[in-house]
Amino acid sequence: MNTSIQTKNKLEPHLLFKIARFRKEIRKTNPHKHNSYFEIIYLSKGSGMHAIDHQSYPIKPFTLFTVRKEQVHHWELNEEPNGFVLILKKGFVDNSLDKDLKKLLGQVSAYPCIYLESDEAVEPLFELLLREYQPETTPNLLVVEGLLKALLAKIQENAHSITHSHKNKSDLYESFCELLSTSLKNNVAHYAALLHTSPQNLNAACRKANNQSAAKILAEFIISEAKRLLIYTDMTISEIAITLDFKDNSHFVKYFKRHTASTPSVFRALHH
Repeated sequence: MNTSIQTKNKLEPHLLFKIARFRKEIRKTNPHKHNSYFEIIYLSKGSGMHAIDHQSYPIKPFTLFTVRKEQVHHWELNEEPNGFVLILKKGFVDNSLDKDLKKLLGQVSAYPCIYLESDEAVEPLFELLLREYQPETTPNLLVVEGLLKALLAKIQENAHSITHSHKNKSDLYESFCELLSTSLKNNVAHYAALLHTSPQNLNAACRKANNQSAAKILAEFIISEAKRLLIYTDMTISEIAITLDFKDNSHFVKYFKRHTASTPSVFRALHH
């Protein structure tokens, strides 16, 4: 019985950053998520499909994907791919003093799939990052940060399926989302206490950053995780309810239906 989602780890514990060429032998992988890191994947060659959570994206030249640590994804490639995989741990961003880098990363990471107009803008920067990254030596983080900032800015400049956001997302909002990607409890006051603020202040920060209440953002995270567990595991509805901190099965079913217009059982049947 599959009661958990497979977790893969491609980053050594002491590293905060890694870049490598996309493995050419990959064709099909099982649904999995990654161990506490964020991925940027760029493909300049290849065809097929990349599924992130329950959404499938066609692969064509000059496609860029972002995969957050809580998301489940898998590949179905029809031909040999070519590209890069860039891995970042939260510590890398936390240690950076460059606020523009954090802002750019937050904006780009909001979009799971970005189609670029050409490879001219971003591929040379991936190559430079790869050259700078030598596992046997300590990379110059100032150089890495500079190249990464240039890469993210070029992605935004050349993407034609990304909406530019001019909102400044506060540290409180970002910290709230980070907590939600780590553990889920259906209680806004619980997260406000962890963030040493009031539910009212947290709600105000969420509305300013995302035009949504804290409760709405929490609900989106809970429903996304519920959908992952329904699709990718064999856990019973009751087991999922307990995992997501609902007091009983009935409460979870009503909550899921209120937010999706479907029961968990019907949603699972439609996606199996």
